[in-house]
This record gives sequence, C-alpha cells and structure tokens, in this order.
Amino acid sequence: MNYEIARKLLIDQTTNEENSDALFNHLKQGKPPVPGQITSILLALKVIFEALKDYPGLDKELAFALYKLGIRGLQLFAAGRKAGVDWPPLLQEDLQRISLAAESIFCGKWQTLTLGGKMKDEG
Repeated sequence: MNYEIARKLLIDQTTNEENSDALFNHLKQGKPPVPGQITSILLALKVIFEALKDYPGLDKELAFALYKLGIRGLQLFAAGRKAGVDWPPLLQEDLQRISLAAESIFCGKWQTLTLGGKMKDEG
C-alpha cells in the first residue's frame, strides 16, 4: 500500500456517507466491521505514519480523518454498547489501537498497546 491509497482509504472509512461498508457507517448502525477492515486501517495508518513522520504538516482532509479515527470510533463503540449492541470481543481494543496509531501520526512516535491495554512508545 502506498501513501495515496492509504490516505484515500482512511478518508473513505471516516467521511464517506455513501460507502455502506465504511467503518463508521457500520459502527453507527451497530454492525461489526467488515472482516479485514481493521487490519487495512491499521496498515494504512502505519503507511501514513512512515510517510509523514519527518514532515511538519498534514492536509486538512487527512487531518480530519485522523481526528475522527482517534476519537469518533471509540465514541460510536460506547454509544452502541450503551444501546445494547453486542460488539465483537476485541473491537474495543482494535479501536484503541486505531486511536493510538492516529495519535502517533500527530506526535511523530509510533505507539502501541501492550498486553493489558497499556500504551507503549516504540520510538
């Protein structure tokens, strides 16, 4: 995956209301992600991180998608849980990984979750 494909994927997963398979559209409907979707998003985030780690700025559209990935996914998860949605067992942890990866792009250090859900900087 290259930068342009990764950028498009992240924007489509967060801002494309017409894409019924977009992650946020699924979460809004109380549906789990499409198989492989979380992995693709995490890969795209890593590609973006590597491409931009020494670059001082972000374009507005990508920044908005990253912001939404960092915050909105977990909010939609919490809202679904409150409404009684039976989410897949690892979805919350997956959304936390996505959130940390998005944050990593802003801070310039790749961060991951360790066993037990604690954050770890990988430099």
